[in-house]
Amino acid sequence: MPLTDTSSALDLCRFIDSSPSPYHAVQEAARRLTAAGFTEVGEDEEPPAPGRHLLRSGGALVAWVDEGRSPDAPLRIIGAHTDSPNLRLKPKPDRSSAGCRQVGIEVYGGALLNSWLDRDLGFSGRLVVRSGAGTDVVLVRDDRPLARIPQLAVHLDKGVNDKGLVLNPQVHLSPVLGTGAAEDGDFVNMAAASAGLDPDDVLAFDLMFHDLTPSLLVGLHEDMVSAPRIDNLLSCHAGTEALIAAADGQGPVPVLALFDHEEVGSLSATGAAGPLLERTLRRFVGLDARPIGDSLVFSVDGAHATHPNYPERHDPEHRILLDGGPVLKFNARERYATDAVGAGIVRLAAEQADVELQSFVSRSDMACGSTIGPATAAVLGMRTVDLGVAQLAMHSARELCGSSDPSRLRDLLVALLS
Repeated sequence: MPLTDTSSALDLCRFIDSSPSPYHAVQEAARRLTAAGFTEVGEDEEPPAPGRHLLRSGGALVAWVDEGRSPDAPLRIIGAHTDSPNLRLKPKPDRSSAGCRQVGIEVYGGALLNSWLDRDLGFSGRLVVRSGAGTDVVLVRDDRPLARIPQLAVHLDKGVNDKGLVLNPQVHLSPVLGTGAAEDGDFVNMAAASAGLDPDDVLAFDLMFHDLTPSLLVGLHEDMVSAPRIDNLLSCHAGTEALIAAADGQGPVPVLALFDHEEVGSLSATGAAGPLLERTLRRFVGLDARPIGDSLVFSVDGAHATHPNYPERHDPEHRILLDGGPVLKFNARERYATDAVGAGIVRLAAEQADVELQSFVSRSDMACGSTIGPATAAVLGMRTVDLGVAQLAMHSARELCGSSDPSRLRDLLVALLS
């Protein structure tokens, strides 16, 4: 039967489509928070009076609410990440081959390379430009179908359907922009024009490609979300909306931490293994006066649904279903940070919010991925729980999740922040 409420899933689609790069994801989250009464502070500003505040740093954001909360109230932190696997432009990208204008890319994160073939691609990111005697950062986005990576015809790769497709990123993943010969500076000139800038003012850039197909509800009853970057913009969306919903409450101090660079290990100035969150909490939220033992971190990231075509790749006693409810994630090697105490706290909150939970663990003979959970736990020394929403095609250019789970995750996070 059709779903009765897909409003959260549709809003997730709008959030994802507004966020083709980590910098745009931060911009969209900040826009929503500002509309809900949050004010922005700079990293080097003096601590403001208690209120609703946010801080941006590149592709990362930290937001918190300390109005109406005691100076010694514990913290409830939602962590997620803004980055997704994709194709990023090299510093000198312009190249030509066989009468085609192309650009050179690097693969960012553990992308499913084949999923980027035969798609219409736009680009987005940030430009660093001259501004007086210094520099400024300008976000850029171009949704024209400017690039495409054509797959080799089956006639010229007779074994592809029997032996599988093997792609060399240096050789096989250069997007085609058109015919003719490329000249140095062509792509930067186009990016500058997209942002309304003089190309001579562009000093450097962080640019990446994105699939142009809009996010949408699919399936017989629109019971699935088909979108790029579900990992992990779904969690960023749910965390942002949960913080807004919990802002008027009392008790623990709710915090949202949207990190960058999770897909490449989190070890950066704006990653979960870096200093951003701890420094922000210490400077602006009085971390040293807060009880660490009563504080909690919820690392919210995508979870692997049991694949209907590959059920043997999953633990048979831990079947994970699309739209089966948020997923608690466990791993004995601490690739996920969940322990029994943290799991119990989440399960109690789920009961109170009337949200069903699932439990994920990998097959014992297969490695699992990791998240920001262990890194955040190591930096802050707080109990951390890894959880998220089940999805298929993780790390593809286009992913799939259930359309009821985004609202369930939001409701669970609201309960955990209270």
